[in-house]
Amino acid sequence: MTARDLPGPPASQQPDEAGPGGAGGTPEDSAFWGEGSGTGPRKRRWLRVLIAVGVFVALVVAGLGGLVWQRQSSYNGNIDRIEGVMPDDGANRPGPNVEGTENWLLVGSDSRAQNATTGEGNDVWKPGQQRTDTIMLLHLPADRKKAYIVSFPRDSWVEVPGYGNQKINAAFSYGGPKLLIETVENLSGIRIDHYGAIDFEGFKAMTDALGGVTVNIKQSVYDPARKKRWTAGKQKLNGEEALLFVRQRYNLPNGDFDRIKRQQAFLGALAKQAADRGTLTNPLKLDRFLSALTKSISVDAGVSAGDLRSLAVSMRDVRASDVMFMTTPHKGTGRRGKQSVVFLNAAKAKALFEAVKTARMPEYVKQHGGGNSLGTVS
Repeated sequence: MTARDLPGPPASQQPDEAGPGGAGGTPEDSAFWGEGSGTGPRKRRWLRVLIAVGVFVALVVAGLGGLVWQRQSSYNGNIDRIEGVMPDDGANRPGPNVEGTENWLLVGSDSRAQNATTGEGNDVWKPGQQRTDTIMLLHLPADRKKAYIVSFPRDSWVEVPGYGNQKINAAFSYGGPKLLIETVENLSGIRIDHYGAIDFEGFKAMTDALGGVTVNIKQSVYDPARKKRWTAGKQKLNGEEALLFVRQRYNLPNGDFDRIKRQQAFLGALAKQAADRGTLTNPLKLDRFLSALTKSISVDAGVSAGDLRSLAVSMRDVRASDVMFMTTPHKGTGRRGKQSVVFLNAAKAKALFEAVKTARMPEYVKQHGGGNSLGTVS
């Protein structure tokens, strides 16, 4: 059944509903929008800070000289480790990935502390009280020459183990990171190696540490929920404005679909600004940014400081053009009972998941494309 078979307005225009989940998603041509500076060799280095969301998470820094290595213990201490996140090995989990590849499930939420989104302090999970606004799969090939980020619309109608068909976001609400990982593995057949989460509140401190971040807005729009008007054109956002920018949902042309585009746009601009010469050559500015960044991150307990350092070093030559953004193929939006949902395209999604699972993403991107161009946002 497709969206056109179902009554009601699209999920992107629906208000929040009771229970776990919430409307959201990403258009199939979602790209890395935003403005930033840096050309030539410097442009290669923006992924020295690997920032990914969706959703999405930030991981480590590589090759930034003595400052980073001097402070790496402090930075590592800022990152929360969450016990009991990864599912137990068993017959229900997909088999190992292609040797050398790595798959991360990345989530983002409005507040780590208030919503216990990342399990801060390893508190007992409270079913129904937590949500994640962004869900992404980060696939790293063995040669680390590219990075592939696949967004899952948070209203995707999928099977949640133990709960039947639900919005994918409900898995996080019902059972936290572990159940969300199990749900994604069940849906995709891809084994998740690690989990990472970022608190959107951290955007404020990161943005202010960089002296602001510039994005290019396609058209003027008013946010009635936060009484904020955005004017078309280039806008340099401070920390508070950055948080409002990534949170806006209502009154956008495509609702939550455009909100995900905004989040990707901002993360792209943030990463480029972080790799700008003015940041890299300013120890105080860089230290403030890295401190804010690492204080916003949580990872599964199996990720050591050495793992993060090795990952960053292995990706030191990745360029902005080597990061491919895409979304899980879908048929559109519709209704299931009182819920507005997104219907995935099973056949097309299977092709994407199989390409990740078999490490054949270059062939998939060549055939189907991947979003990696810079542009504007709604």
